[in-house]
Amino acid sequence: MNYDALLVVSFGGPEGMDDVIPFLENVLRGRNVPRERMLQVAHHYELFGGVSPINQQNRDLIAALEKELEQHGPKLPIYWGNRNWHPLLPDTLRRMSADGVRNALAFVTAAYNSYSSCRQYLQNISDAQAQVGPAAPRVEKLRVFYNHPLFIEANVDHIRSALSQFEDPASAHLVFTAHSIPESMAANCDYTSQLAQTGGLIARSLQIEKWQLVYQSRSGSPMQPWLGPDVCDHLKTLRSEGVTQVVIAPIGFVSDHMEVVYDLDVEARRVAEELGMKMARAATAGTHPSFVRMIRELVLERINNTVPANVCAPDCCRLT
Repeated sequence: MNYDALLVVSFGGPEGMDDVIPFLENVLRGRNVPRERMLQVAHHYELFGGVSPINQQNRDLIAALEKELEQHGPKLPIYWGNRNWHPLLPDTLRRMSADGVRNALAFVTAAYNSYSSCRQYLQNISDAQAQVGPAAPRVEKLRVFYNHPLFIEANVDHIRSALSQFEDPASAHLVFTAHSIPESMAANCDYTSQLAQTGGLIARSLQIEKWQLVYQSRSGSPMQPWLGPDVCDHLKTLRSEGVTQVVIAPIGFVSDHMEVVYDLDVEARRVAEELGMKMARAATAGTHPSFVRMIRELVLERINNTVPANVCAPDCCRLT
């Protein structure tokens, strides 16, 4: 198969106060989330002027990736389409079609398998193709990359930087976070085991034994079991055990979302300060050079037909 473009697919985020409610309505469409909860989340965006960092981080990633492909190949044009906010996938696929793109690879900015980070994106792409019609390009999603050595390397480097903020880095506990999902959803995918593998690979590289995987950003009904423990609850547990220094590494995210900058940089930091703990937050993979090189390697895997075994099974990542 000859590929003639690379499509970066992401979640999307508002870039001003007028965008916030329409964006959240897109995110929550079809989900049974009370409007009061939506307005509560909208307030988080208000604290940042209605701007999520994710869109600019994707622009920066695409700029770095364009440079990487230009220097080292393959020389593919890069397009960008989001699930929930502009540039939306249907608009991007229309532009790709007009530009003559027929076969594209898609890099989805999600490292792990779950319904919302894998299967739903496949459905988003399929829905966008249906909207565009017969002229829509063919799109193949690249594999998840939770255990890719370069993804691990990028996270290790950022965590080392966070640890350097402490006078005694060896005394700090390492806390990995990921977005919580319903337990019923987790039962139908490898999300938790993949996160545990990523955490283990990072901790081993750093030679750290004191680490824990926890979750953040729960948004569902209190009556529905979601993955835990919650990061803030875990900070309280650590403090009760005498821990005073902690590094939080959001390995479940590849770039800063509002969930990172609010739930960790605001909410978790507030809890840490109230507990008398010193907290450092590691950066997400973002535009780390290793992460950019990893995306190129994923593209070459597909072009050269050398994709490893950890690809999606046909029935993976069901909603329930």
